[in-house]
Amino acid sequence: MDLLPAVLILTALLALTVGMGLLLRWRDGRPRHHVAHEIIDPLRLGADALGERATLLQFSTEMCARCPNVHRLLAEVADRHDGVRHLDVDLTYRPDIAQHFHVLQTPTTLILDRHGAIQSRIGGIPGRDVVELELARLGEDAGGRARSEETADV
Repeated sequence: MDLLPAVLILTALLALTVGMGLLLRWRDGRPRHHVAHEIIDPLRLGADALGERATLLQFSTEMCARCPNVHRLLAEVADRHDGVRHLDVDLTYRPDIAQHFHVLQTPTTLILDRHGAIQSRIGGIPGRDVVELELARLGEDAGGRARSEETADV
């Protein structure tokens, strides 16, 4: 029996596993902008309304060790910005919401515009600077649309 093919196969599988782990770690905490743009109804999430400017929608679970820190971070960011609201949805007893939004890890944060359309999705722990940049980008997009609508009325 020749051990060389078996060693090569095991080495290839190990390299593939390490590569996938590095890719997942690299993606953790980074925003994705190519997300389905559905309008989210706050009543379905157990909230009365969304933020006037934006909503930081956090998905968490009871067993998530990282979620309380993310909750504090997002609440602080929302408090510092007028019209931004933070909502935390516990998915422990809401597998329907987890399945609908394809939540595979907690925390997962969705940044919604004022209408409830998903603008960004961040899996894992978002950095404060990342959230701030996404809110600024959202404000610029809204400002650009508002200016183009004003010029269209002229």
